[in-house]
Amino acid sequence: MLWPPNVNLSMPSKAHNTESLITPNMPSETEALSSTTAVLATPQMPAKDEEHGPAAEPEVTGLRRSLLHFYMLQIVRIWTHLPNALRTTLTGHAFGRHVHVTVSRLSDRRQYVATYFLRNRPEMELICRLLGDRPHGSTVNITVLACSKGAEVYSIAWAIRTARPDLHLRIHAIDIDEEIVDFAQKGVYSRTALLAVEKEAGRPDDLSHNTRRDQGASIFERMTAAELEEICEVKGEWATIRPWLREGITWLAGDAGDPEMARQLGPQDLVVANRFLCHMTPGPAESCLRNIARLVAPGGYLFVTGIDLDVRAKVARALHWQPVLELMQDVHEGDASITASWPMEYWAMEPFRNDLSGWQTRYASAFQISRTQ
Repeated sequence: MLWPPNVNLSMPSKAHNTESLITPNMPSETEALSSTTAVLATPQMPAKDEEHGPAAEPEVTGLRRSLLHFYMLQIVRIWTHLPNALRTTLTGHAFGRHVHVTVSRLSDRRQYVATYFLRNRPEMELICRLLGDRPHGSTVNITVLACSKGAEVYSIAWAIRTARPDLHLRIHAIDIDEEIVDFAQKGVYSRTALLAVEKEAGRPDDLSHNTRRDQGASIFERMTAAELEEICEVKGEWATIRPWLREGITWLAGDAGDPEMARQLGPQDLVVANRFLCHMTPGPAESCLRNIARLVAPGGYLFVTGIDLDVRAKVARALHWQPVLELMQDVHEGDASITASWPMEYWAMEPFRNDLSGWQTRYASAFQISRTQ
């Protein structure tokens, strides 16, 4: 079920557990070893059924969990002492993947709303290229899931409208967090320096607080001064999204795992589902991704980064998605905040390699959906 922010409706029933909250993105870089010792949530194992979705996922508890934690600490120490020349070999890469899987199994996953304007420039360039052959004046239906504070929604709108001002964009921006959707819809951001400010009681719409919420760095840090002026009207502390970028965007609260979403939105030419599925364990992430794929019209495109690569590759193969090879490596490496901390953080993405079997499907961030999912 989808609803506009600030409408008094009950929350939709979840298609999966509470780790499916659609608030995206990753924290800033942390100390690798110390952060690894702080994990310890209930882990879940990958699904087994390639065609029919995830199977039940056993917990790791008690003595087995303690032993696994001890083992994790040892392999993390080994990784931190490996020279880079060894890490970049096939054997070193395989060991890094093993470290990452082990860390992920023990990690305390939660959702974040940190984000950036112009977060992944190659990704925006690829979106514009894929829409380049659209007829003049045509309408493009786009859904951005886990829209968070709106920065990535406005960035996509800016990129497309700058490249193709003739296109009519109909964008659905969706997040399960009503407060953050309401904030994103306002399109007003504070430019003051980041402060360690806790949310103040009775001020759920505090613009300064929500701009800084979960941010390890400024939401504007990836923009030039000229880009900031083009996208926002800047007056003192405040940066307000310009009206020509706000047009055609419908802001909705909703759950990406809701099976009714495809019927409510209708077929979408482009679906962006970035940087939130990694915060789910493999089973719920797979179920959610399969549901998301149902939004995409035949011949349309799905962008999905910030996800367990094994989960994404498994679903892509099972549903016969076609990986988009153009700018593949550039997009995969386009957001340093999710590549720099691999394999020490569960949300980090492994380095790109084109010498692995099935590498196109594993490392593609965009897929063309050729038939109804």
